[in-house]
Amino acid sequence: MTRGTGKSKEETLIEMSEAGSPNGEENNGFHSNSNTGLFQHDDATVDKQQQSKDSVYFRDGKRRIDFVLSYVEDKDGERKQERRKLYEENMQKAGLELELEDKSESEDGKTFFLKIHAPWEVLATYADVLKIKVPFKVNDIPENREIPVGWLFTPLRLPDHVMHPDPDYFTSPFDKSKDDFFLIDDKETFFPPSTRNRIVYYILSRCPYNKDDKLSKDKRGIKRLLNNGTYTSAFPLHDCRYWTKSRDSNCESERYSLYRYWARFFRFYKEQPLNLIRKYYGEKIGIYFAWLGFYTEMLFYAAVVGLVCFIYGAVTYNNVIWTKEICDGEIGGQIVMCPLCDKKCGFWKLNSTCNSTWHSHLFDNTATVFFAIFMGIWVTLFLEFWKRRQARLEYEWDLVDFEEEQQRLQLRPEYETKCTGRRVNKVTQEMEPYFPVTSKCARACLSGATVLFWISLIIASIIGVIAYRLAVFAALASIMKDSPTNKLELVGSLITPQLATSVTASCINFVIIMVLNFFYERVAIWITDMEVPKTHLEYENKLTIKMFLFQFVNYYSSCFYVAFFKGKFVGYPGKYTYMFNWSGLRNEECDPGGCLIELTTQLVIVMTGKQVWGNIQEALLPWLKNWWSSRKARSHPESLYSRWEQDYDLQNFSQFCLFYEYLEMVIQFGFITLFVASFPLAPLLALLNNILEVRVDAWKLTTQFRRPVAAKAHSIGAWDEILNMIAVFSVVTNAFIVAFTSDMIPRLVYLYAYHPGSELTMKGYVNNSLSIFNISQLHPDNTPDPNENPAWFDNSVITTCRYRDYRNPPGHEYEYSHTMQFWHILAAKMAFIIIMEHVVFVVKFSVAWLIPDVPSDVQARVKRERYLVQEYLHNYEVEKLKRQLNEMGGGELCICPEQAQTLKHEVLSECLT
Repeated sequence: MTRGTGKSKEETLIEMSEAGSPNGEENNGFHSNSNTGLFQHDDATVDKQQQSKDSVYFRDGKRRIDFVLSYVEDKDGERKQERRKLYEENMQKAGLELELEDKSESEDGKTFFLKIHAPWEVLATYADVLKIKVPFKVNDIPENREIPVGWLFTPLRLPDHVMHPDPDYFTSPFDKSKDDFFLIDDKETFFPPSTRNRIVYYILSRCPYNKDDKLSKDKRGIKRLLNNGTYTSAFPLHDCRYWTKSRDSNCESERYSLYRYWARFFRFYKEQPLNLIRKYYGEKIGIYFAWLGFYTEMLFYAAVVGLVCFIYGAVTYNNVIWTKEICDGEIGGQIVMCPLCDKKCGFWKLNSTCNSTWHSHLFDNTATVFFAIFMGIWVTLFLEFWKRRQARLEYEWDLVDFEEEQQRLQLRPEYETKCTGRRVNKVTQEMEPYFPVTSKCARACLSGATVLFWISLIIASIIGVIAYRLAVFAALASIMKDSPTNKLELVGSLITPQLATSVTASCINFVIIMVLNFFYERVAIWITDMEVPKTHLEYENKLTIKMFLFQFVNYYSSCFYVAFFKGKFVGYPGKYTYMFNWSGLRNEECDPGGCLIELTTQLVIVMTGKQVWGNIQEALLPWLKNWWSSRKARSHPESLYSRWEQDYDLQNFSQFCLFYEYLEMVIQFGFITLFVASFPLAPLLALLNNILEVRVDAWKLTTQFRRPVAAKAHSIGAWDEILNMIAVFSVVTNAFIVAFTSDMIPRLVYLYAYHPGSELTMKGYVNNSLSIFNISQLHPDNTPDPNENPAWFDNSVITTCRYRDYRNPPGHEYEYSHTMQFWHILAAKMAFIIIMEHVVFVVKFSVAWLIPDVPSDVQARVKRERYLVQEYLHNYEVEKLKRQLNEMGGGELCICPEQAQTLKHEVLSECLT
């Protein structure tokens, strides 16, 4: 920041851009035609037909294209042409060099392409402003990270030149006045393309497009010009075609390396070239793929344990006594159950739920408790080990001190233009944009009200789906009373009214989720823009919270209903509970096998449907769009199909693309943690999806999207806090699922307190878990219509029916009130929840406390590097002072050993502090 002027260094540079380039010289490589606004190369002898256009350089073959803008002439051409003319003049004043490709050179004959090059003076000036870290010495700290039996992982390794494309350097923020301190071999290649396009975009986002910037503060930035159609696109170039290397030996062809070693599905078992990803796309995208890869690795362990628990359920399939009793014709076949709905549902026999009871055991068994506890510990290990992995990446990618830089330098251009007021910053004592508190509060209130309104829509849709379940179940029960589906081969006997209702309701709920998501995404972006966040980080955090809160309710509400509400507030025959008293829709009951299998069904449909639909959206749609847009140009020879047109035909990588990738994975993380007790195979499904997800994301980013502007990020941002919140909440939800949704606790209470005889046995559990009701006491509104009862039902013989609950039988002193066993079971459930939560939380926080967030070797290397950097800077300043004294004839500067040692101790204490 520049002191004493009342203006920031960024503003000073913008003002300099209106007077001339940063070095005070005119940009004489190109000139502007004041009538047309076109830019022409002064060397007209270049033969464009002989020169290949599949290049990342200007026509002279020397200056690299750092950014490309495109536009077309339309009916509003004069106003847009005037904006472009002023904007391009200001870009030239800022020191950027421009070259125009006329529309006659483009494939469609109507698109102009403006190529932008940033010379050394511009790059050096803004690298100083942005405090970009650059190398000044090769890192000589020895690397001691030998992996035991590392040869076992050889098949998973990639070539070293792919994994480590650059040597490891000591780095320091760039200082233009000390350019001889840094390792500058070639000024044209010193800053990598990702840094160059980041600097150019920084300039473009703040460059005005009017003659006097003070007259209209909001007329600046490429984003506004894209929004009003002045330009159709703005993007940096890929360095080559993805399937072949560039013919230019000076071109890195990193895109080809990424495609060959990373973006192909058959490389799914290979490690990711994170350093190359970071070098080509920037740290923000690199950290996402690092997190996704680490998450996928950790899912492997959860998937193995979940598969073992599922296998245990399958192996003990035929040894479950209560299931055998339900399916036994002499036991379950003799138990007559009360109707499940009013009028349209008849009496039924317990053994009709035989198949669903068998299937329920696959997920509702003793291993369920173990797996729920395991996942509570697994999620802690995942988050703690990710912190360590993230800390190592921060060190390796020079992001250790990035937080302050992020807050200070990434001020959003939209914030600068919309803030009419200014005030003195208490820290820097300089003028900065200021947004009034009253305006902030009003906008925040409107934003919160909008979010609450959309969450209310979700709740209303869930109530609608529940009403659908109640109404359709009654209809299906009437239609299927004679089991017409039994005639269907293989699946006929499995289709019951309960299953059909559950599956169709889940599918309808999934469609509603997708539709609400589609509309809310646009609303969330609109209200976040309306709040005018100050920094890019603040903008992303606000949008993240809004989107996740909505998605959380949208995706998980139906699962919460099945897990914690269905079958819990039913009442009993003669006194049923209704959804609304006027609706006539009776609350749903669970099968005798429990509601856990229905929760599993809901989870599988929503989770799998989301992943399949997500992959279709991510891979198939961009491919189809690109295929259609480039169908004509594909027939052109490579020399005529220019690099900028090839990228122009690709899909735009918007600022929200990475946000949606994170959101998709975090929602999946919620599915495999919040409800994992009901479906141990969820981590396995997530693992298989993520193995595909990594390569699909890599493929689409490398082949289907334009190159995104490089951006820095030292962490996954607000998602880290969201993951921690889900991790804590998952312990509670899984404890409640085991206690209230599963039948585990009632079985254990029966086994240890209510079993018949002296030996522990589960015999008689089914009969014990069903209460008795006198059919003659059934209310007329609950009595089935005469034609709804099955043929075997004779009300003169069958006088009682059974239902799921623990209530006293008819004729008892406390008829139909809860038995003592009910209260024992309830007490056992509450005790289980308290014990499980405390055990898991104690282990969870103990593990988090024992595992340091930053590995000790990384801490030591950071301190060592800071010390060496300060020492090298000190030596550099001393040598520079010596040279200056020699040049002035003042003799040599002498520093005695005691002074040198004192200086070193001062430097070391400063670094350690």
